[in-house]
Amino acid sequence: MLQRVRRLIGLDPKSPSASRVSSAKSPSSSERGEVLFRPPDMLETVHEIAVYIHRFHNLDLFQQGWYQLKISVRSEDASREWHGIPARVVQYEAPEAVSEETLGVWRIDDSDNSFYTQPFRIKYARQDVYLSVMVSFNLIMGGNEGPSTSSAILKFELIYTPLLGATIDMQDSSTTSSSAVHEFRLPHKTLLGLHSYCPVHFDIFHAVLVDLSVHIAFLKSGTKSSLKVHSLMNGSAPAMQNTGEDGALDQVLGQGWGTKATEIVKSFLASREILLEELQKISEAVGQTVDELRNSDLTLGKYESIVASRAGVPLYSIGSPGAKKGVGQLAGILHNFLEKSDGGVDLDNDVMLYTLSKEELLDLFHSLGTQLSFVWNAFLRYHRINRFKIVDYLHETWANDRKTEWSIWTVHSKIEIPHRYLRSGTDESSHRNSIGKMVASRKIPEDPTLAATARADLHRKSIAQMKISSRSIQDMQIFGDPSRIPVVVIEQHVMNVPQHSSSVNNSPSRSDQYETSTIVLPQPKGDNNMLTKTRNPKRTGRVLRAVVFVHGFQGHHLDLRLVRNQWLLLDPGADCLMSESNEEKTSGDFREMGARLAEEVVTFLRKRIEKLTRYGGCKDIKLSFVGHSIGNIIIRTALSETVLGPYLKHLYTYMSISGPHLSYCYSSNSLFNSGLWLLKKFNKIQCIHQLTMTDETDLYDTFFYKLCKEKTLENFKNILLLSSPQDGYVPYHSARIELCHLSSYDNSKRAEVFTEMLNCCLDQFRAPTSEKRVLMRCDVNFDTSSQGRNLNTIIGRAAHIEFLETDTYAKFIMWSFPELFR
Repeated sequence: MLQRVRRLIGLDPKSPSASRVSSAKSPSSSERGEVLFRPPDMLETVHEIAVYIHRFHNLDLFQQGWYQLKISVRSEDASREWHGIPARVVQYEAPEAVSEETLGVWRIDDSDNSFYTQPFRIKYARQDVYLSVMVSFNLIMGGNEGPSTSSAILKFELIYTPLLGATIDMQDSSTTSSSAVHEFRLPHKTLLGLHSYCPVHFDIFHAVLVDLSVHIAFLKSGTKSSLKVHSLMNGSAPAMQNTGEDGALDQVLGQGWGTKATEIVKSFLASREILLEELQKISEAVGQTVDELRNSDLTLGKYESIVASRAGVPLYSIGSPGAKKGVGQLAGILHNFLEKSDGGVDLDNDVMLYTLSKEELLDLFHSLGTQLSFVWNAFLRYHRINRFKIVDYLHETWANDRKTEWSIWTVHSKIEIPHRYLRSGTDESSHRNSIGKMVASRKIPEDPTLAATARADLHRKSIAQMKISSRSIQDMQIFGDPSRIPVVVIEQHVMNVPQHSSSVNNSPSRSDQYETSTIVLPQPKGDNNMLTKTRNPKRTGRVLRAVVFVHGFQGHHLDLRLVRNQWLLLDPGADCLMSESNEEKTSGDFREMGARLAEEVVTFLRKRIEKLTRYGGCKDIKLSFVGHSIGNIIIRTALSETVLGPYLKHLYTYMSISGPHLSYCYSSNSLFNSGLWLLKKFNKIQCIHQLTMTDETDLYDTFFYKLCKEKTLENFKNILLLSSPQDGYVPYHSARIELCHLSSYDNSKRAEVFTEMLNCCLDQFRAPTSEKRVLMRCDVNFDTSSQGRNLNTIIGRAAHIEFLETDTYAKFIMWSFPELFR
């Protein structure tokens, strides 16, 4: 077998390919006594990584000042360190308001091979700065190296300089600082070719969005003249005497050059295929042909029949689907010529390349290199003309791929909820099956929180054992240490709406008292009514997408800013209200807090609607709420207020983050329960009495029982209940609005009231007030191993606060189901 391979690759003098090299010499070159060969540096290749920086969008930077981006590329392999060298910079257009918003120009730092954008001034939130610059980094590979086998790290740094006067010196290290860093891994397979959107978010303290795209190609390095290597006849190379042409070639290019050249050619073919295929997709999405390539012949000459026969596909033209002329669209080459996972030789797929003579192999190398450079430069010019549409297309593709990529950390399932729960611990259907039979006594099942934690820990261990290999850019905030990322178990419930309502309270919903409306507009001046409802299905205008964020106990109005930022990334046109009406007022009665929130929301909506009437009108409203902890109870209380009645038909998405919807009944956290007892005894906090259902002597008169009777959830089209089995502040069953296993075997009045409250909430989920209702329970399991064992982790506060201090779980949920947040 070894001898056969040696003959195939031309190392055996008796092989047919070796004789073909000898016969390849033309008479004219023999008469001149010279053979045309190329030196080793002609096999040098380069990975060109082009980064197009489109827009800098300030979501939530806390400090005004001058900012700029620093970009660099390095090897991930520390034992083989190299840096990408900035090769070319193209400023597509001058930044807007150069004299006021930007300062200076971009620059390159030769000391660390990094690129700096021009400084720009940030003055307010939601500010856009269009940079419109492309920088290319070259990773030069020597002739004996071939394509890179190690991943590259693309590093972005946010450089900040405070406002110190009219002028600043961004190169003065005493005034500038690197505020945040965001790194991406480019797996070595992506270095053969890539076109991808790549958003940079930095960290939770520097909430920005940098819109950019990354484009990569594997190319021939430079253009150098060929070398004339004199043969023995001229006596100019005595060291090559009696070695023959193959020996002379090996001495010039080095032993084993044929295998390396073959690997490079295979990589060239892969890069060529990726460039052409992706350019075809981009041109179709943009709707603009690549005229420079449309009439160009990109076939491989005498090698086209070999490659085309292996691919077995017709030729297509970029930008002209179905046209059988022009560019060779070789759809099968990528799979045939990509590097094998074991690094071995596949005789079935690679035999055609290994049987080429050495001159033919070098000729194919240079032909492919020239062609790749032509296609790559044509794409760069095409990108400059159509950059806006290309960024939009790549962003859409990226967004569609998020659910697939992040499925590593999410577990999906579909579960039906029962019609009603009975105090026997079963649902109504199972109870009917047991009529007339003796119900056997059962042991109390295992605590669901323990089962949920064990399931998430098992999934986390499987992630730690995964060998994640990807052909896409990897965000190091997630892929840097995959086992530390939150695990999200998503249960999407199927609604079973009964034909006959089983609700305990069969009175009509309060929202039915209001006429269905498609728009809410202010009355003209002088009208005593605050709002009027106008039915006009043909009205033009935009949809007001309002999202209200409500903090929890003793919270701050910016507590949910990370979730808000993720929402704005999905829907930049959303109008967000970070509720402040109950800040420092969360110790009182929930009814008072709900009334304050309702007035705040109505005022917010009225201002937004009034503003829209001046710019085309408001044709509809989508009103969504996000609450954390007792903020969810404040939201439900506000929805029961009369002032919000006209808006109930416009409710869209409700995202509950660890909300105690069924009160604190059956809380199993003894330490936390002791703290609640102390608060009730010494501080007289009213909301704590209401949470523990001790605000009234009769449980049927308590605040929570009456709140569950209100139809506060039935008008939402999407309901997401986020919980964590590690959260000791809010009972697990209460956050998920599901049966508590302890209540199933409690014969007290408390269990009867709890079951009735639960059934009232379930009836609202199944209420036929919407054509389609999505109900999801999302279990979030955080990695708290780095926090150690302390009071926060013991009492469960760490997980409760983690909902506010990280946005990774929200990113997984929201980008997996974007239709719920737009």
